[in-house]
Amino acid sequence: MSTIAFTVCFAVWTIFSIIGIRIKEELGLSETQFGLLVGMPILTGSLVRMLLGIWTDRLGGRLVYTVTMLAAALATFLLAFATTYSQMLIAALGVGLAGGSFAVGVAYVSRFYPASHQGTALGIFGVGNVGAAVTKFAAPFVLLAWGWQSVALVWAAALVLMAAIFWLTTEDDPVIRQRRETGAGQARSFVAEFKPLKDMRVWRFSLYYFFAFGAFVALALWLPRYLIGVYGFDIATAGMVGAAYSIPASIFRAYGGMLSDRIGARSVLYWTFAVATVCCAVLSIPAADYTVRGIEGPIAFHMAVGPIAFIAVAFVLGFFMSLGKAAVYKHIPVYYPDNVGAVGGLVGMIGGLGGFILPIVFGALNDLTGIWSSCFMLLLVLTAVCLAWMHVAIRRMERDGRPDASLAQPAE
Repeated sequence: MSTIAFTVCFAVWTIFSIIGIRIKEELGLSETQFGLLVGMPILTGSLVRMLLGIWTDRLGGRLVYTVTMLAAALATFLLAFATTYSQMLIAALGVGLAGGSFAVGVAYVSRFYPASHQGTALGIFGVGNVGAAVTKFAAPFVLLAWGWQSVALVWAAALVLMAAIFWLTTEDDPVIRQRRETGAGQARSFVAEFKPLKDMRVWRFSLYYFFAFGAFVALALWLPRYLIGVYGFDIATAGMVGAAYSIPASIFRAYGGMLSDRIGARSVLYWTFAVATVCCAVLSIPAADYTVRGIEGPIAFHMAVGPIAFIAVAFVLGFFMSLGKAAVYKHIPVYYPDNVGAVGGLVGMIGGLGGFILPIVFGALNDLTGIWSSCFMLLLVLTAVCLAWMHVAIRRMERDGRPDASLAQPAE
Protein backbone atom coordinates (compact mmCIF):
# COMPACT_ATOMS: atom_id res chain seq x y z
CA MET A 1 0.00 0.00 0.00
CA SER A 2 2.90 2.37 0.67
CA THR A 3 4.23 1.69 -2.82
CA ILE A 4 0.84 2.26 -4.47
CA ALA A 5 0.31 5.45 -2.46
CA PHE A 6 3.77 6.68 -3.41
CA THR A 7 2.98 6.00 -7.08
CA VAL A 8 -0.10 8.23 -6.89
CA CYS A 9 1.84 10.90 -5.00
CA PHE A 10 4.66 10.84 -7.54
CA ALA A 11 2.18 11.14 -10.41
CA VAL A 12 0.82 14.31 -8.78
CA TRP A 13 4.29 15.57 -7.93
CA THR A 14 5.35 15.51 -11.62
CA ILE A 15 2.07 16.83 -13.02
CA PHE A 16 3.74 19.95 -14.45
CA SER A 17 5.87 17.86 -16.80
CA ILE A 18 2.76 17.67 -18.99
CA ILE A 19 0.40 20.50 -18.06
CA GLY A 20 3.36 22.88 -17.77
CA ILE A 21 3.87 22.66 -21.53
CA ARG A 22 0.33 23.89 -22.20
CA ILE A 23 0.64 26.56 -19.50
CA LYS A 24 3.89 27.74 -21.12
CA GLU A 25 2.05 28.20 -24.42
CA GLU A 26 -0.92 30.00 -22.84
CA LEU A 27 1.17 32.42 -20.77
CA GLY A 28 4.10 32.80 -23.19
CA LEU A 29 6.71 31.77 -20.62
CA SER A 30 10.44 31.78 -21.26
CA GLU A 31 12.50 28.60 -20.87
CA THR A 32 13.71 29.77 -17.46
CA GLN A 33 10.15 30.56 -16.28
CA PHE A 34 9.03 27.14 -17.49
CA GLY A 35 11.88 25.49 -15.60
CA LEU A 36 10.89 27.36 -12.43
CA LEU A 37 7.25 26.31 -12.79
CA VAL A 38 7.96 22.60 -13.22
CA GLY A 39 10.57 22.72 -10.47
CA MET A 40 8.48 24.52 -7.83
CA PRO A 41 6.63 21.39 -6.58
CA ILE A 42 9.99 19.65 -6.36
CA LEU A 43 11.23 22.43 -4.06
CA THR A 44 8.42 21.96 -1.55
CA GLY A 45 8.54 18.18 -1.74
CA SER A 46 12.26 18.34 -1.01
CA LEU A 47 12.30 20.86 1.81
CA VAL A 48 9.57 19.10 3.80
CA ARG A 49 11.12 15.65 3.56
CA MET A 50 13.36 15.86 6.60
CA LEU A 51 10.59 17.30 8.76
CA LEU A 52 8.08 14.71 7.54
CA GLY A 53 10.62 11.95 8.14
CA ILE A 54 11.12 13.07 11.74
CA TRP A 55 7.37 13.33 12.29
CA THR A 56 7.05 9.80 10.93
CA ASP A 57 9.62 8.52 13.44
CA ARG A 58 7.69 10.21 16.22
CA LEU A 59 4.02 9.95 15.18
CA GLY A 60 3.97 6.99 12.80
CA GLY A 61 3.82 6.71 9.02
CA ARG A 62 0.14 5.78 8.77
CA LEU A 63 -1.03 9.12 10.16
CA VAL A 64 1.61 11.34 8.54
CA TYR A 65 1.23 9.65 5.13
CA THR A 66 -2.54 10.13 5.08
CA VAL A 67 -2.44 13.78 6.16
CA THR A 68 0.28 14.54 3.60
CA MET A 69 -1.81 13.12 0.75
CA LEU A 70 -4.90 15.08 1.76
CA ALA A 71 -2.95 18.35 1.99
CA ALA A 72 -1.41 17.80 -1.46
CA ALA A 73 -4.82 16.95 -2.88
CA LEU A 74 -6.24 20.28 -1.71
CA ALA A 75 -3.42 22.23 -3.37
CA THR A 76 -3.80 20.27 -6.61
CA PHE A 77 -7.53 21.00 -6.64
CA LEU A 78 -6.90 24.73 -6.19
CA LEU A 79 -4.32 24.66 -9.02
CA ALA A 80 -7.16 24.08 -11.50
CA PHE A 81 -8.50 27.55 -10.68
CA ALA A 82 -5.21 29.47 -10.97
CA THR A 83 -5.14 31.95 -13.85
CA THR A 84 -1.83 33.85 -13.48
CA TYR A 85 1.78 32.73 -13.37
CA SER A 86 2.14 33.88 -9.74
CA GLN A 87 -0.96 31.94 -8.68
CA MET A 88 0.33 28.83 -10.40
CA LEU A 89 3.70 29.11 -8.64
CA ILE A 90 1.93 29.35 -5.26
CA ALA A 91 -0.32 26.39 -6.05
CA ALA A 92 2.72 24.43 -7.23
CA LEU A 93 4.28 24.85 -3.81
CA GLY A 94 1.31 23.04 -2.28
CA VAL A 95 1.31 20.36 -4.95
CA GLY A 96 4.89 19.62 -3.94
CA LEU A 97 3.76 18.19 -0.60
CA ALA A 98 3.02 14.99 -2.51
CA GLY A 99 6.75 14.54 -3.05
CA GLY A 100 7.41 14.65 0.70
CA SER A 101 5.64 11.30 0.97
CA PHE A 102 8.91 9.55 0.05
CA ALA A 103 10.56 10.34 3.38
CA VAL A 104 7.40 9.19 5.17
CA GLY A 105 7.35 5.89 3.31
CA VAL A 106 11.05 5.15 3.86
CA ALA A 107 10.80 5.63 7.63
CA TYR A 108 7.49 3.74 7.78
CA VAL A 109 8.39 0.74 5.59
CA SER A 110 11.90 0.18 6.99
CA ARG A 111 10.51 -0.55 10.46
CA PHE A 112 8.73 -3.68 9.22
CA TYR A 113 11.92 -5.42 7.95
CA PRO A 114 15.32 -6.57 9.28
CA ALA A 115 18.50 -5.00 7.92
CA SER A 116 19.17 -7.94 5.59
CA HIS A 117 15.97 -7.24 3.67
CA GLN A 118 15.66 -3.47 3.90
CA GLY A 119 17.42 -2.87 0.58
CA THR A 120 14.86 -5.01 -1.23
CA ALA A 121 11.90 -3.61 0.72
CA LEU A 122 12.88 0.02 0.16
CA GLY A 123 13.70 -0.76 -3.47
CA ILE A 124 10.18 -2.08 -3.97
CA PHE A 125 8.75 0.99 -2.26
CA GLY A 126 10.83 3.22 -4.53
CA VAL A 127 9.13 1.67 -7.56
CA GLY A 128 6.50 4.31 -6.84
CA ASN A 129 8.70 6.60 -8.96
CA VAL A 130 6.78 5.02 -11.86
CA GLY A 131 4.10 7.58 -11.05
CA ALA A 132 6.07 9.93 -13.32
CA ALA A 133 5.38 7.55 -16.20
CA VAL A 134 1.70 7.33 -15.23
CA THR A 135 1.43 11.09 -15.64
CA LYS A 136 3.25 11.00 -18.97
CA PHE A 137 0.98 8.24 -20.30
CA ALA A 138 -2.38 9.48 -19.05
CA ALA A 139 -2.15 13.25 -18.59
CA PRO A 140 -1.66 14.16 -22.28
CA PHE A 141 -4.92 12.44 -23.25
CA VAL A 142 -6.89 14.07 -20.42
CA LEU A 143 -5.32 17.42 -21.34
CA LEU A 144 -6.16 17.12 -25.03
CA ALA A 145 -9.72 16.02 -24.28
CA TRP A 146 -10.74 18.43 -21.50
CA GLY A 147 -7.86 20.87 -20.85
CA TRP A 148 -5.03 21.05 -18.33
CA GLN A 149 -7.39 22.11 -15.53
CA SER A 150 -9.14 18.74 -15.77
CA VAL A 151 -5.81 16.98 -15.26
CA ALA A 152 -5.38 18.81 -11.93
CA LEU A 153 -8.92 17.93 -10.81
CA VAL A 154 -8.61 14.25 -11.70
CA TRP A 155 -5.19 13.92 -10.05
CA ALA A 156 -6.52 15.64 -6.89
CA ALA A 157 -9.45 13.22 -6.72
CA ALA A 158 -7.06 10.27 -7.09
CA LEU A 159 -5.04 11.52 -4.12
CA VAL A 160 -8.11 11.83 -1.89
CA LEU A 161 -9.23 8.32 -2.84
CA MET A 162 -5.74 6.93 -2.20
CA ALA A 163 -5.54 8.62 1.21
CA ALA A 164 -8.83 7.00 2.26
CA ILE A 165 -7.76 3.56 1.01
CA PHE A 166 -4.37 3.84 2.71
CA TRP A 167 -5.87 4.78 6.08
CA LEU A 168 -8.38 1.92 5.96
CA THR A 169 -6.00 -0.82 4.82
CA THR A 170 -2.76 -0.20 6.75
CA GLU A 171 -1.61 -0.39 10.35
CA ASP A 172 0.90 1.40 12.54
CA ASP A 173 4.50 0.21 12.39
CA PRO A 174 5.91 -2.03 15.16
CA VAL A 175 7.66 0.83 16.97
CA ILE A 176 4.51 2.93 17.22
CA ARG A 177 2.47 -0.12 18.33
CA GLN A 178 5.02 -0.89 21.04
CA ARG A 179 4.93 2.68 22.32
CA ARG A 180 1.17 2.52 22.48
CA GLU A 181 1.16 -0.83 24.28
CA THR A 182 3.88 0.02 26.81
CA GLY A 183 2.94 3.65 27.28
CA ALA A 184 6.53 4.71 26.65
CA GLY A 185 6.84 8.10 25.01
CA GLN A 186 9.45 9.46 22.61
CA ALA A 187 12.66 9.27 24.66
CA ARG A 188 14.80 11.33 22.30
CA SER A 189 14.47 15.10 22.08
CA PHE A 190 13.55 16.73 18.81
CA VAL A 191 17.02 18.31 18.57
CA ALA A 192 18.67 14.90 19.03
CA GLU A 193 16.99 13.73 15.83
CA PHE A 194 19.44 15.92 13.88
CA LYS A 195 22.66 14.65 15.51
CA PRO A 196 23.67 12.20 12.72
CA LEU A 197 23.61 15.04 10.21
CA LYS A 198 27.07 16.07 11.46
CA ASP A 199 28.53 12.98 9.78
CA MET A 200 30.16 13.89 6.44
CA ARG A 201 29.15 10.48 5.07
CA VAL A 202 25.52 11.58 5.20
CA TRP A 203 26.31 14.51 2.92
CA ARG A 204 28.26 12.25 0.55
CA PHE A 205 25.21 10.00 0.27
CA SER A 206 23.16 13.15 -0.35
CA LEU A 207 25.30 14.10 -3.33
CA TYR A 208 24.89 10.60 -4.76
CA TYR A 209 21.14 10.96 -4.42
CA PHE A 210 21.25 14.46 -5.89
CA PHE A 211 22.28 12.76 -9.12
CA ALA A 212 20.55 9.36 -8.91
CA PHE A 213 17.19 10.79 -7.88
CA GLY A 214 17.39 14.54 -8.46
CA ALA A 215 18.56 14.17 -12.05
CA PHE A 216 15.91 11.49 -12.60
CA VAL A 217 13.14 13.85 -11.47
CA ALA A 218 14.63 16.71 -13.47
CA LEU A 219 14.73 14.62 -16.64
CA ALA A 220 11.25 13.23 -15.99
CA LEU A 221 10.03 16.83 -15.99
CA TRP A 222 12.28 18.07 -18.79
CA LEU A 223 12.23 15.26 -21.37
CA PRO A 224 8.79 15.98 -22.89
CA ARG A 225 9.88 19.56 -23.53
CA TYR A 226 13.24 18.32 -24.84
CA LEU A 227 11.65 15.82 -27.23
CA ILE A 228 9.26 18.44 -28.58
CA GLY A 229 12.03 20.99 -29.08
CA VAL A 230 14.70 18.69 -30.52
CA TYR A 231 12.73 16.10 -32.47
CA GLY A 232 9.44 17.91 -33.14
CA PHE A 233 7.22 15.38 -31.35
CA ASP A 234 3.66 16.34 -30.45
CA ILE A 235 2.77 16.51 -26.75
CA ALA A 236 1.12 13.06 -26.62
CA THR A 237 4.04 11.34 -28.34
CA ALA A 238 6.55 13.22 -26.19
CA GLY A 239 4.73 12.04 -23.08
CA MET A 240 4.78 8.42 -24.27
CA VAL A 241 8.46 8.53 -25.21
CA GLY A 242 9.32 10.29 -21.97
CA ALA A 243 7.79 7.34 -20.15
CA ALA A 244 10.34 5.09 -21.86
CA TYR A 245 12.85 6.84 -19.62
CA SER A 246 10.69 7.02 -16.49
CA ILE A 247 9.54 3.40 -16.40
CA PRO A 248 12.94 1.67 -16.18
CA ALA A 249 14.19 4.38 -13.83
CA SER A 250 11.33 3.43 -11.50
CA ILE A 251 10.53 -0.26 -11.81
CA PHE A 252 14.12 -1.48 -11.68
CA ARG A 253 14.68 0.32 -8.39
CA ALA A 254 13.41 -2.86 -6.70
CA TYR A 255 16.10 -4.83 -8.54
CA GLY A 256 18.66 -2.29 -7.35
CA GLY A 257 17.60 -2.96 -3.77
CA MET A 258 18.00 -6.72 -4.26
CA LEU A 259 21.45 -6.23 -5.81
CA SER A 260 22.48 -4.00 -2.91
CA ASP A 261 21.46 -6.73 -0.46
CA ARG A 262 23.39 -9.37 -2.43
CA ILE A 263 26.58 -7.78 -3.78
CA GLY A 264 26.78 -4.57 -1.77
CA ALA A 265 25.71 -1.00 -2.33
CA ARG A 266 29.26 0.13 -3.09
CA SER A 267 29.53 -2.10 -6.17
CA VAL A 268 26.11 -1.00 -7.39
CA LEU A 269 27.06 2.67 -7.07
CA TYR A 270 30.32 2.15 -8.95
CA TRP A 271 28.41 0.67 -11.86
CA THR A 272 25.79 3.41 -11.67
CA PHE A 273 28.18 6.34 -11.89
CA ALA A 274 30.47 4.71 -14.46
CA VAL A 275 27.69 3.84 -16.92
CA ALA A 276 25.85 7.11 -16.29
CA THR A 277 29.02 9.03 -17.16
CA VAL A 278 29.20 7.27 -20.53
CA CYS A 279 25.48 7.80 -21.23
CA CYS A 280 25.61 11.50 -20.37
CA ALA A 281 28.70 11.92 -22.55
CA VAL A 282 26.82 10.46 -25.52
CA LEU A 283 23.66 12.50 -24.93
CA SER A 284 25.64 15.71 -24.47
CA ILE A 285 26.92 15.62 -28.07
CA PRO A 286 25.20 18.54 -29.84
CA ALA A 287 23.93 18.28 -33.39
CA ALA A 288 26.60 19.74 -35.63
CA ASP A 289 27.68 20.09 -39.25
CA TYR A 290 31.35 19.66 -40.18
CA THR A 291 33.22 20.44 -43.37
CA VAL A 292 36.48 18.67 -44.14
CA ARG A 293 38.89 19.82 -46.86
CA GLY A 294 39.04 16.73 -49.00
CA ILE A 295 41.39 15.96 -51.88
CA GLU A 296 38.77 16.86 -54.45
CA GLY A 297 37.06 19.58 -52.46
CA PRO A 298 35.05 20.16 -49.26
CA ILE A 299 33.33 17.13 -47.70
CA ALA A 300 30.35 17.87 -45.43
CA PHE A 301 29.39 15.76 -42.41
CA HIS A 302 26.35 15.95 -40.14
CA MET A 303 26.49 14.45 -36.66
CA ALA A 304 23.53 14.16 -34.26
CA VAL A 305 21.99 11.71 -31.81
CA GLY A 306 18.85 10.51 -33.56
CA PRO A 307 15.56 9.89 -31.76
CA ILE A 308 15.95 6.10 -31.64
CA ALA A 309 19.50 6.33 -30.28
CA PHE A 310 18.38 8.97 -27.78
CA ILE A 311 15.57 6.78 -26.43
CA ALA A 312 17.90 3.76 -26.18
CA VAL A 313 20.60 5.63 -24.27
CA ALA A 314 17.99 7.32 -22.04
CA PHE A 315 16.63 3.85 -21.23
CA VAL A 316 20.09 2.69 -20.14
CA LEU A 317 20.64 5.87 -18.13
CA GLY A 318 17.29 5.45 -16.39
CA PHE A 319 18.02 1.81 -15.60
CA PHE A 320 21.31 2.55 -13.85
CA MET A 321 19.86 5.58 -12.08
CA SER A 322 17.21 3.26 -10.62
CA LEU A 323 19.93 0.94 -9.29
CA GLY A 324 21.78 3.90 -7.78
CA LYS A 325 18.71 5.26 -6.01
CA ALA A 326 18.15 1.95 -4.25
CA ALA A 327 21.85 1.56 -3.39
CA VAL A 328 21.97 4.95 -1.66
CA TYR A 329 19.00 4.13 0.55
CA LYS A 330 20.36 0.69 1.40
CA HIS A 331 22.98 2.47 3.52
CA ILE A 332 20.66 4.55 5.68
CA PRO A 333 18.77 2.03 7.88
CA VAL A 334 22.00 0.02 8.29
CA TYR A 335 24.20 2.89 9.44
CA TYR A 336 21.50 4.98 11.13
CA PRO A 337 18.79 2.55 12.35
CA ASP A 338 17.50 4.96 14.98
CA ASN A 339 17.51 8.02 12.73
CA VAL A 340 16.06 6.76 9.45
CA GLY A 341 13.57 9.61 9.39
CA ALA A 342 16.12 12.41 9.83
CA VAL A 343 18.93 10.96 7.69
CA GLY A 344 16.59 9.56 5.06
CA GLY A 345 14.75 12.85 5.03
CA LEU A 346 17.93 14.87 4.53
CA VAL A 347 19.21 12.63 1.75
CA GLY A 348 15.78 12.72 0.13
CA MET A 349 15.65 16.49 0.55
CA ILE A 350 18.99 17.00 -1.21
CA GLY A 351 17.95 14.61 -3.96
CA GLY A 352 14.65 16.37 -4.35
CA LEU A 353 16.38 19.73 -4.49
CA GLY A 354 18.24 18.35 -7.49
CA GLY A 355 14.85 17.84 -9.10
CA PHE A 356 14.04 21.48 -8.37
CA ILE A 357 17.35 23.13 -9.23
CA LEU A 358 18.25 21.16 -12.33
CA PRO A 359 15.16 21.97 -14.46
CA ILE A 360 15.72 25.66 -13.77
CA VAL A 361 19.39 25.34 -14.70
CA PHE A 362 18.41 23.35 -17.82
CA GLY A 363 16.15 26.20 -18.92
CA ALA A 364 18.77 28.81 -18.10
CA LEU A 365 21.41 26.88 -20.06
CA ASN A 366 19.06 26.75 -23.04
CA ASP A 367 18.55 30.51 -22.83
CA LEU A 368 22.27 31.21 -22.40
CA THR A 369 23.83 28.75 -24.83
CA GLY A 370 21.05 27.93 -27.27
CA ILE A 371 22.19 24.29 -27.18
CA TRP A 372 19.56 21.68 -26.27
CA SER A 373 22.08 19.07 -25.13
CA SER A 374 23.61 21.47 -22.59
CA CYS A 375 21.49 19.78 -19.88
CA PHE A 376 23.35 16.52 -20.43
CA MET A 377 26.69 18.33 -20.39
CA LEU A 378 25.82 19.48 -16.87
CA LEU A 379 24.81 15.96 -15.81
CA LEU A 380 28.09 14.61 -17.22
CA VAL A 381 30.04 16.88 -14.86
CA LEU A 382 27.79 15.94 -11.93
CA THR A 383 28.10 12.17 -12.30
CA ALA A 384 31.86 12.42 -12.85
CA VAL A 385 32.18 14.34 -9.56
CA CYS A 386 30.11 11.70 -7.74
CA LEU A 387 32.28 8.90 -9.11
CA ALA A 388 35.51 10.68 -8.20
CA TRP A 389 34.41 11.60 -4.65
CA MET A 390 33.17 8.07 -3.93
CA HIS A 391 36.38 6.50 -5.18
CA VAL A 392 38.59 8.87 -3.16
CA ALA A 393 36.49 8.34 0.00
CA ILE A 394 36.61 4.55 -0.33
CA ARG A 395 40.35 4.54 -0.92
CA ARG A 396 40.85 6.73 2.16
CA MET A 397 38.74 4.39 4.31
CA GLU A 398 40.61 1.34 3.03
CA ARG A 399 43.90 3.03 3.82
CA ASP A 400 42.67 3.84 7.35
CA GLY A 401 41.39 0.29 7.81
CA ARG A 402 37.77 1.38 8.34
CA PRO A 403 34.93 -0.69 6.80
CA ASP A 404 32.23 1.19 5.01
CA ALA A 405 29.52 0.98 2.47
CA SER A 406 30.14 -2.21 0.54
CA LEU A 407 27.40 -3.80 2.65
CA ALA A 408 27.92 -7.12 0.91
CA GLN A 409 27.07 -8.72 4.26
CA PRO A 410 23.98 -7.51 6.10
CA ALA A 411 24.68 -5.68 9.32
CA GLU A 412 23.73 -7.41 12.58
